[in-house]
Amino acid sequence: MLQGQKSGGTALDELSSASKIEGRDNLPQWFVDSQTEARKEFASEPYPSRKDELWRFSSVKNLDGVAAFSRPATPGAASLTRPAFEPALERGFPEPAGRMVFVNDQLVSCELLDDSLSDRGVLFLPLGQALKLRPDLLQAHFMAQPARLGSKKFAALHKASVSAGTVLYLPPSLVVDAPFEVFHIVTGENLALFPHTLIIADKESEVTFLDHFVSTEGQARGFACGVNDLVLRPGSKLNYIGVQNWSRQFVSVQVNSTVAGEQSSAVNLSLNFGGRYSRLESVSRLAGAGSRSDMLAVSIAGADQEFDQRTLQDHLQPDTTSDLLYKNALSNNARTVFSGLIKVERGAHRTDAYQKVRNLLLSDEAEANSMPGLEILADDVRCTHGATSGQVEPEELFYLQSRGIPELKAKGLVVNGFLNEVVDRLSNEEIKAYLHEQIANRLAVGG
Repeated sequence: MLQGQKSGGTALDELSSASKIEGRDNLPQWFVDSQTEARKEFASEPYPSRKDELWRFSSVKNLDGVAAFSRPATPGAASLTRPAFEPALERGFPEPAGRMVFVNDQLVSCELLDDSLSDRGVLFLPLGQALKLRPDLLQAHFMAQPARLGSKKFAALHKASVSAGTVLYLPPSLVVDAPFEVFHIVTGENLALFPHTLIIADKESEVTFLDHFVSTEGQARGFACGVNDLVLRPGSKLNYIGVQNWSRQFVSVQVNSTVAGEQSSAVNLSLNFGGRYSRLESVSRLAGAGSRSDMLAVSIAGADQEFDQRTLQDHLQPDTTSDLLYKNALSNNARTVFSGLIKVERGAHRTDAYQKVRNLLLSDEAEANSMPGLEILADDVRCTHGATSGQVEPEELFYLQSRGIPELKAKGLVVNGFLNEVVDRLSNEEIKAYLHEQIANRLAVGG
């Protein structure tokens, strides 16, 4: 049970107080009202329990300590000096189209590295500025989709508390090859962060977005409650990539929402490396005929880490396609939980949907729980789902060792190849090479 479940006035309740967006007095009234309603919703929603089907197998005890965390105080200039977070930025993409950096939920920098993009109608703005410049755009899309996979209370907490967010808008027919990149960095102990990302890809546009979640201290305790809103208008293509590398003592809840319009194509890839307990909820709504959604994840869990993954592939229109591939590599006492549903709504004929979860167990103590599912309410559909768990094949290790490769390195090569299949689903070679390097670096660190 979470602290403060039965009484008000707890530290967790304080987190849901009004957000600290700079110049709050000038924010649109609808946003201020939505935060007020979110605080009420947060107070009324029950805390999760393992008895809830949507939290089945989850170690909800990991959430017990979040009431002890607090928002970062507004920092002085000295506390945000670049040397404190420079190592995190050095691991970024070499030449992004734009980069935004938040440290402890405070905006440090925001720049378009291609000056022509602004002239062509691209908006790449922190949340507070976007609320003032384009309130109409945000009112239509900011957290417009409900949290459907168990974290309704945490989504309300996020809405009530958010202050650090990114808004990216791509105008019609614009194709940007280089990715936009955002860093959410935490430095310090017992802090609570609320990162937000809203991406709107207008008709026929194409864009890639890299979201980094990074701790500068490997064992610092903290809590992150994040939300992504991904909106694809007809014919657009969006690749969203989240790289989660919080400290080993972090607790995080991330709620992803994708809405794909007619003939659009969305790729949502999550790389999960850090955290003690990390819950990822991802809903993909195929809202337009002919739309496609690829839901991908790579998780490398060691020590006593737990990755809790909940997904929904929701087909609302005919001739839509979704393809989910989640791969988990577990060592030591690590745990993973996957619960996914393919839902084909009435009238969504000729749906083509796949769901595959593969777990590679690198120790006898590791535990993988997988619960794939189908709910089909239409005719003429093709849907498959499955989950497998296994260990490294002795024949593979023998083959590599017979060529002079030590056992530990041989096992690393096998794991690397197992996971890289997910990244290879992407089409951009530079981004694939960059993500392969991120996976290799994580494997080199070990569990």
